Amino acid sequence: MYHISCRKEGREVFIPFSFLEKYYEVYGKLTKNRGHEQFEWSHSYSKVFKPTTRYNSSGMFMYFSNYNVEVRDRVKCISATEGVPVSTQWEASGYYYPVQVAQYGLSHYSKNLSDRPPKRKVLEDGNLVTAKWQVPKGASVKRNYDYEKFTHVLEFNSHDSPGISLKLKQGIDLVLSFDLRFLSMNGSLTIFLEDRDRSSIFPVSFVCSPVLIHVLNSSAGSYSTNYGLGSCQNWNQLTRDLHVDLVKGHVLSGRGKKLSKTKLRIHHLLIKGHGQLDNLTLASSNHMGMFYSSADWLVRHQDSSGGWPIGVKRKIASGKADLDPGWYSAMGQGQAMSLLIRAYYRSGKSHYLEAALKGMKPFSKSSTEGGVRAYFMNQYPWYEEYPTVPPSFVLNGFIYSLIGLYDVLSLAPHDQVGDAQLLFDQGMHSLKKLLPLFDTGSGTVYDLRHFTLGLAPNIARWDYHSTHINQLLLLSTIDSDPILTTIASRWISYMSGKRAAHN
Repeated sequence: MYHISCRKEGREVFIPFSFLEKYYEVYGKLTKNRGHEQFEWSHSYSKVFKPTTRYNSSGMFMYFSNYNVEVRDRVKCISATEGVPVSTQWEASGYYYPVQVAQYGLSHYSKNLSDRPPKRKVLEDGNLVTAKWQVPKGASVKRNYDYEKFTHVLEFNSHDSPGISLKLKQGIDLVLSFDLRFLSMNGSLTIFLEDRDRSSIFPVSFVCSPVLIHVLNSSAGSYSTNYGLGSCQNWNQLTRDLHVDLVKGHVLSGRGKKLSKTKLRIHHLLIKGHGQLDNLTLASSNHMGMFYSSADWLVRHQDSSGGWPIGVKRKIASGKADLDPGWYSAMGQGQAMSLLIRAYYRSGKSHYLEAALKGMKPFSKSSTEGGVRAYFMNQYPWYEEYPTVPPSFVLNGFIYSLIGLYDVLSLAPHDQVGDAQLLFDQGMHSLKKLLPLFDTGSGTVYDLRHFTLGLAPNIARWDYHSTHINQLLLLSTIDSDPILTTIASRWISYMSGKRAAHN
């Protein structure tokens, strides 16, 4: 029983929308149209992206050009040592989540295709382009040939001075790339960012430290953000979005006010210690650099079984079917394969292809044996996003794994695809048979835990519901079976308030 204040006009009763919004999970807002105020009502807050062409495995990955993985609240920061996101989704201290790493790379690959070509300026390469460094007394810079990189690099030594600096012209580009290593035990490269509105200076430093990210607050109320480079003795190739780096430090510092990207500019750089610097470049974006950071991480961290183990415990449903650290995710495997096969396509480098092909191995191994394969009613194979026992049958993760298999089929040499065709065909057959089980008559369920675990249905949020639709629409461009478009159309209608008929 609810008691709420209403408005009565004649025989009509008007109920506050604030109540209807929560009770029926609908959405609305006041807007103006040609000077008149009107109320816009909607049943869903998500978007459907209807494809206009056949899905292309070398092109954009779904609608991931709209993704900004690095700014998500559950991303602690972009690691300076690995160049990929560190997740806090299931563990506050942070860990590397292969799904998130792959999504980060796929989003930047897609942005590289959808965005304008970046503005790019080389500031220092130790050879053809040399910057005007401000070198204090006692410090030194020189340009030497490096036999490890086979090129000239800038060698610097600040000795006991305040540091060697480089002042930059005013601009709005905030993506900085550079190769850096230190020849001494301690060293740092600091970028000083200026907020033009508040006339504030924010230092972001890359230091010789094993600490992932650390914020130093001063007594004057300012702070600096430090990113650890590890031991610093080897060359580090970094591509940094300095706005993201600053925002992550801003959050850790406990400051609530947002920092506008458009109000920031790089004021100057400062290097300390004894080390070498090369390919210092400022750009409006470097999507391919960030894409390859993800691809290289996946190559480095793939295990002998072809998987990318997830090092945190995953609690699925009220203590039932928990996953201990070291589990694989079919969604992670699939999206990693989608990324790696694109890296092979763009670069021609065989180690990306080898990793993509090896990523299929857990698909042929059952969840009970440490793989990702389960069976529905002992008949239909399913690749599990969360390989629980008993299975949970998550829909979106399964479809992402199918897209990964399709991408391998499309871009790998035909004589090397192995079981990709069989795994994809079996998965598509299962999907078509099981799709109706995910339909609630007014939306979709996220998984089938109500069937396998005996729990209440796990209703998909609208953003997951629209993901289900977008995935089916993508598959419908490569598979002409009408069940895909028929179900997608019905699920689209649920987003505008339609419901299945009752008896």
